[in-house]
Amino acid sequence: MAMQFDGLGIADATARDHDWPCLRQFCVFLENRIGRLRDLLRHFERHDLRIVALCIIDSHDSAFARIVLSSYDRGREILNLSGFAFFESDVIGVELPEGDQPFVSLCTSLLQAEVNIHYTYPLIYRGHGKGAIALSVDDLDMALKVLKERGHRMITDDDLLNDESF
Repeated sequence: MAMQFDGLGIADATARDHDWPCLRQFCVFLENRIGRLRDLLRHFERHDLRIVALCIIDSHDSAFARIVLSSYDRGREILNLSGFAFFESDVIGVELPEGDQPFVSLCTSLLQAEVNIHYTYPLIYRGHGKGAIALSVDDLDMALKVLKERGHRMITDDDLLNDESF
């Protein structure tokens, strides 16, 4: 079966709409040098992109910055022009539910479906007055299905584009 490509060279099979139920995170390689993180963040903020999440994984001589931006498309364009080495991956953005133990509620839902959480970090998002987190899991489809069935609200790229709470 031949794949169709749009004008940007993206196969139809991999193109995503903004209502895709996952968020796209950029994982950017950084040399462990003074000012390198500032240089990266300046690329985004000078183009009026909001940093919705930032997580740094540090080692002795390098680091990875996991970044979710208010506009995936613009962020990708800026990174392609920046010279930083990066890759992309999907994470699930989910609002924290009401109640005394919102994290336990999310974890219990995923545990019952035998979905492993690789890592999580907070999102700077208050679209409905609630906190939110990004989740990296071993089975995106199953996690999305079970979270939806249990009434959890997923955050999409459109939510980030339209969030006026900053």
